[in-house]
Amino acid sequence: MKPVTIIFSALLLGFCGCGTIYYGTMEKLGVHKRDIMVDRVQAARDTQNEAKAQFLTAMEQFKSVVNFKGGDLEAEYKKLSATLQKSEAKADDVRDRIRSVEDVSEALFIEWRSELKQYSSDSLRQSSQRKYDTTKGKYEGLIGAMKKAESKLEPALVPLRDQVLFMKHNLNAKAIAGLGDELVSVQANVDTLVRDIEAAVNQADAFIESLQNE
Repeated sequence: MKPVTIIFSALLLGFCGCGTIYYGTMEKLGVHKRDIMVDRVQAARDTQNEAKAQFLTAMEQFKSVVNFKGGDLEAEYKKLSATLQKSEAKADDVRDRIRSVEDVSEALFIEWRSELKQYSSDSLRQSSQRKYDTTKGKYEGLIGAMKKAESKLEPALVPLRDQVLFMKHNLNAKAIAGLGDELVSVQANVDTLVRDIEAAVNQADAFIESLQNE
């Protein structure tokens, strides 16, 4: 099989989620699970940053609707609705990226544990075990932070969905003015999401640096 065909097949398997076959094919190409893990953590980090920016944009648009002073209210509704759809899509991207990190990490640690049994040297096995324990501990901190941020996506989306639906059913300035009562709770949810995303991004940066410096 030609190298280009192998690479294409590996990428296709990766998209299809055929993990074991995909990782095996990439190993033959000299790309190890550790490398894939770093790449996926970086991708998850970048997607979380994009989600943060998207939710902040949604928040600003919601504020502009609440402070509506006149003009085309239906256009404002359509703009906020489109922003909500983008936020929903970005939230799904974050979830998918986290699942991909979990998938390769599980494969990596299973392989590592299995290979620990292959040592004939106790000292080398113990050294590798310590490295495994350290890396696993850092990973658990990272995935915990990512999932904490992920858990805040839905609470931030729910009130935005409600407000967009309310606008759809009440396209008049007097009704829209009533959305101001919800502004504080919407802002609080988005602020919590942003804070947890920033914490997860910092964890990702530290994790990547620790792997690359070993």
